[in-house]
Amino acid sequence: MSELSRVALVTGGSRGIGRAVAERLARDGFAVYLTYVSRPEEAEKTVAAIADAGGTARAFRVDSGDSAAVAAFFAEEIKDKVELEVLVNNAGITRDGPLIRMKDEDFDKVLTVNLRGCFIFLREAAKIMIRRRAGRIINMASVAGQAGNAYQANYSSAKAGLIGMTKSAALELAPRNVLVNAVAPGYVDTEMTAVLREDVIQEIINAVPLKRSATPQEIASAVSFLAGPDATYITGQVLAVNGGLYM
Repeated sequence: MSELSRVALVTGGSRGIGRAVAERLARDGFAVYLTYVSRPEEAEKTVAAIADAGGTARAFRVDSGDSAAVAAFFAEEIKDKVELEVLVNNAGITRDGPLIRMKDEDFDKVLTVNLRGCFIFLREAAKIMIRRRAGRIINMASVAGQAGNAYQANYSSAKAGLIGMTKSAALELAPRNVLVNAVAPGYVDTEMTAVLREDVIQEIINAVPLKRSATPQEIASAVSFLAGPDATYITGQVLAVNGGLYM
């Protein structure tokens, strides 16, 4: 890979929505850097799939909740080595359960990964993009952060916080032409949602006006739009991709 390649960085880019986003941005012409924490074989599969399609990708193990590790990653792999044009803050986990029985550590872990981790990546990317006076930051929010979701007090709180962070960062970074937006998926057919019981899945789909789940590729299309040349006057927005579930 040559110096100063146009790079899109996708956190949690090895599986599900993250993988679809990485593959789509590679098709859009970016060299894709993706991060993962576990299951390196899935990250390598994503890199291989992008390469087989004619794109360029690299995978890095980075714990988004570890400030020092994220700063080291940016210093060693990003700063002055590539043109970081896009950050997609996609890494996330769930630890669902009734709020009256939710353990402190389950609440804290979800906020650490889904909110604090996004802040750390956003902060490090913003340092670079401010100097370039250009960049796109796209945070993966959720319908749960807009409407709430039973048994997801931790996840909904993190995603609602991420929406607030998106709007605040957009105001702060706009003078340097760094655009910050969020995509808020509804129910998406991924490995994360596949663990739900069939009756629960059907209940969710019945509540969606379009009567189906989204594919990861449909979410990736929204990210592609916000990262692309047709979104130059859009910042501080939350693009809901939810089949009409929450309007």
